[in-house]
Amino acid sequence: MLKKWIFYSSLTLIIAYLSSGFKPFDSQNHNWFQSANQKEMSYSFPSQEEQDYANLNVPFTGKFFIGFKEAVAFKESQGKYHKVNSLGYMGKYQFGLETLQTIGIHDSVAFLNNPKLQEKAFVALLSKNKWELKDEIEKFSGKIISGVKITESGILAAAHLGGAGSVKRFLNSNGAKKCKDDYGTSVKSYMRDFGGYETSGIIADNDAKVK
Repeated sequence: MLKKWIFYSSLTLIIAYLSSGFKPFDSQNHNWFQSANQKEMSYSFPSQEEQDYANLNVPFTGKFFIGFKEAVAFKESQGKYHKVNSLGYMGKYQFGLETLQTIGIHDSVAFLNNPKLQEKAFVALLSKNKWELKDEIEKFSGKIISGVKITESGILAAAHLGGAGSVKRFLNSNGAKKCKDDYGTSVKSYMRDFGGYETSGIIADNDAKVK
């Protein structure tokens, strides 16, 4: 009888001891468990409401070169490699046939079906435009023309839209000549929208070709 009493008493003590280790956690008394209500900790997405996404454009890629090329691509074609517009401009960056030929591409069908070739073509054209506009980049970078701060990436984006000649006319006229493409988009808007990106890695080369 004594042995049973000792056994049950010991079992009761063990259960009581173990139970004490599972008390409800009071987060209010443990500051280390809480985070300050900072802006960085507030998230709006994902959301199940379609209207919450109405003003989103492209994924955040910063001001690096990848951000530049993806922003231009989204503006040109919404990033679609196989898109051909009503004027015949093709691909993710909307190249015309004549422009493709200047960088060594003569097969438009192969170009349209080759994403890697399109990416190389974009860089090659940037190199050609940077060489042709090197004087304007040096002369006008940092200045304000027609309300737009001029940067190298803005100049290169505008040249992609309307050609180097349009950019020169706009800059050298101090913004008086309103150069636009066939859809009415101005080189000024491209200089504004694509300014401040990192494009210093683009090498100026008048003979740039896609290899």
